[in-house]
This record gives sequence, C-alpha cells and structure tokens, in this order.
Amino acid sequence: MKKLIAPLDNAVGLALLATLLIGVATAMTFFYAPVDEDGLNQKIFYFHVPIALTAYATFGWGAWKALVHLWKKKPGADLESYVAIHQGTIFGSLTLITGSIWAKLRWGHWWLWGEQELVLFLVIFLFYCTYFMLRYSIEAGPRRANISAVYALFGVVLIPISFLAIRLAENYIHPIAFTTNGPQMAGSQFGTFLVCLVAMFALAGALYRLELLGKRLDTKLRDLRELVLS
Repeated sequence: MKKLIAPLDNAVGLALLATLLIGVATAMTFFYAPVDEDGLNQKIFYFHVPIALTAYATFGWGAWKALVHLWKKKPGADLESYVAIHQGTIFGSLTLITGSIWAKLRWGHWWLWGEQELVLFLVIFLFYCTYFMLRYSIEAGPRRANISAVYALFGVVLIPISFLAIRLAENYIHPIAFTTNGPQMAGSQFGTFLVCLVAMFALAGALYRLELLGKRLDTKLRDLRELVLS
C-alpha cells in the first residue's frame, strides 16, 4: 500500500503546484506583461511557446526512456516511454491549436502548407500519433516493447530539425524571441515567459505521474484478477 500512496502523494502535490503556477502565469500574462505592438493577440505567445517546448521535452523524455528500455532492460521503462509520448501528443495537439489561433488573429489565416516550420511540427505530431497505432497492432510482450522503443528513438531525431526550421525560416512567421544576444523582449515579458514555461513543465510532470500511476495500478489489478480466476 505504501508503494501506491507515496507516488500518489507526489503526483497530487505536483498537480497542486502546477495549478498554482498556471494561475500565476495567467495573471502575469494578462496583468503584468505589457501589450506590445501586435496587440492583445500576442498574449498567446506566453502559452503557445511553453506548450510547444513542453511537447518537445515530453517526446524527448519518451525517447530517453525507450533507450533505457533497450539498453538496460529496466523494468517499467517501456511504460514510462509510452506515457511520456502520450503526454507529448496531448501537448502537441495544444501546440497546433494555439498556433492556429495565433496565426488567425495575427496573420489572418489558420494554416499555411508552405510554412516548413508548421508542416514539420505537424509531421512530428503525426509520427508520434502513429506510434500508438504501431504499438497496439502488436501483441503485448517484449516484442511490442522493443519495437515501440526503436520507433520512439527514431522520432526524437525530428525534434532538432523542427526547432532549427523555425530558426532558419526565411519569412519568420514565428517571432525569434531568443538570439545569441539573449531574449529579445522586456524583462517583464521574459519573466512572464519563464513562469509560463515552468507552469507547463509542472503540468506535464503532474499528468505524467498521474497517468503512470493509473497504468501501474491497472496492471496490478489485472494481474490480481487473473490470479484469482486461475
């Protein structure tokens, strides 16, 4: 019982912290960060960019856990990789949604297929969506875990390509907020951005732990049911 209560307490504590940080981040976004020349629509930047970075981070974490599974054969690493990638697809969908809203408000269109940075992120998102189709097309067991891990590792290669596409784009549909000279924004804007980023990381961490705990509990209950029925 202690093995279940301790992780639950940690997950709940992180969820409460994430809730507090999101509240602070929202207040700072609308009441502390100044309105720049783009108007109020620029406020979505404080959520869109941290959400996108969180998606990259969770995909990266899923790839790391996949590597741990293949390399060290650590029990549970495959499940941790699966949950991380699941969270990545959630934040990836939010990235696409918030990005489309921002584009419509700022540039007058929801999507442009000619923008390589947009298309590359969509490719990453669809690649990891396909991960679940692949995983559940294979019977549960070591073979499923190994193939899923290899797939997750291949996907992580797309992340730096997507990030560099934003930096190298010729028309800069994405504002370049960070350069070698530091953040290209006022101190209040940068502070708000950092709080929003920490809030998104905390939210992803809380969701990751809660889902992982639920999956492990479900596995234990399934094993117990099979033991009773056998």
